[in-house]
Amino acid sequence: MSLRERIEALAAEVKTEFSGEDFHLFDEFKRALNHGEVRAAERQSNGSWQTNRWVKQGILLGFRMGQLADMSPGDRRLVFVDKHTFPVHEFSESDRVRIVPGGSSIRDGAYLAPGVVCMPPMYVNAGAYVDEGTMIDSHALVGSCAQVGKRVHISAAAQIGGVLEPIGAMPVIIEDDVLVGGNCGVYEGAIVRERAVLAPGTILTGATPVYDLVHGEIYRKTSDAQLEIPAGAVVVPGSRAVQTEKGREWN
Repeated sequence: MSLRERIEALAAEVKTEFSGEDFHLFDEFKRALNHGEVRAAERQSNGSWQTNRWVKQGILLGFRMGQLADMSPGDRRLVFVDKHTFPVHEFSESDRVRIVPGGSSIRDGAYLAPGVVCMPPMYVNAGAYVDEGTMIDSHALVGSCAQVGKRVHISAAAQIGGVLEPIGAMPVIIEDDVLVGGNCGVYEGAIVRERAVLAPGTILTGATPVYDLVHGEIYRKTSDAQLEIPAGAVVVPGSRAVQTEKGREWN
């Protein structure tokens, strides 16, 4: 059986106690995540993105299997308690990932490609995929299963939202060469296409309408499509006048 088939079979079982063989399978799955061999969503040949439900099932399975354990460093000046199945991701020089000292954390089950730079403090959650040459600046978050492309700049205090449930929900997608400005927030499965620029303070959610003043279009999330920012777009925060009776009075 393939890794996918074995993970799906174990996830379908209703049990609270797991065997050594089960944990061995989960470790195999997590190694594949850590090396970028499996990922929560993948770009298709036509440019669309598809969620890999079984990968998200595997991550959720890890939380079911995990027991609370002391994750504190040896000197115990700081105390941490978490599921033992998701410790801190261990890196070596051969990974060629630069993690500047000072309070950053990458959870096991996340993939950071060679050339990624992490400025303190920042956090990357399980299931995230961060491709080559990307910079994650201070106080930034890359959430569970978020997919970040090559040469992306995630500026200080930017939040790339994560999603594990529902299983079929699309994670946030940030394609290659995108600039995410400081204090931006991208949530609820929004897709930011390559070379787009999000100005500082831009917030994108499933309820955000985006007005394209150049092409005269409005981009929204629909029942069958995510909010999608076109390639090369420059997005800035804005507001509209309130058109209700009180709004007209206040204006």
